[in-house]
Amino acid sequence: MSKEPIQIIMIEDDEDITNLLTQNLERYDMKVTGYETPLEALQHLKNHRYDLLILDLSLPQMDGMEVFKKVREISDIPVIISSARSDLNDKVNALELGADDYLPKPYDPRELVARIKTVLRRRDTDEAKAVGFFKIDEEQMQISFKDEALQLTPAEYSILLLLLQNANKVVSREMIINSADAISYDSSDRSIDVIVSRLRQKIETDTRKPEFIKSVRGVGYKLTA
Repeated sequence: MSKEPIQIIMIEDDEDITNLLTQNLERYDMKVTGYETPLEALQHLKNHRYDLLILDLSLPQMDGMEVFKKVREISDIPVIISSARSDLNDKVNALELGADDYLPKPYDPRELVARIKTVLRRRDTDEAKAVGFFKIDEEQMQISFKDEALQLTPAEYSILLLLLQNANKVVSREMIINSADAISYDSSDRSIDVIVSRLRQKIETDTRKPEFIKSVRGVGYKLTA
């Protein structure tokens, strides 16, 4: 089965550039939908899913920086700014506003391909470390919940990490004992339940009706992301 092409939306008022990039990117399984006017593109972006946006700054109707701000109001799509404007302030402003990359014109289409792949790979890595309201930093052994760092013991961190890695799946107590790094092999079901109870106190609004860590009778637990 062939994989789906990367879906790219481009806002660029130079038709020659759009045609050139469309032809080149198609060779790398990237499908480009181009728009010359930002208002039409913004409306389309609201109703369709794309993997990445390539945005020119010198556009009709409104400046590209204003377009970028409006994009961010409706979508967190990765954005590469592609512009002939050489003002350093444009580049700095774009990156500070959250653009994923800035590529000054002219450039070789192969460089754009490389930039697109890098941005999407970086975004995939970032998303893999976020599960719903939780963010995971395994290097620092830190888990955040709703942008607040949780104060966890090694055992609590180990169990919560395992639940997050298996989000929306049932995790048995046996699996916790065998897989959670900070849990010893001679741990009892009761000790696992006590740790989960402490975790609930740190993330649940009502521990009697848990929203995130749910019990699965006779088996274990399931974290609902």
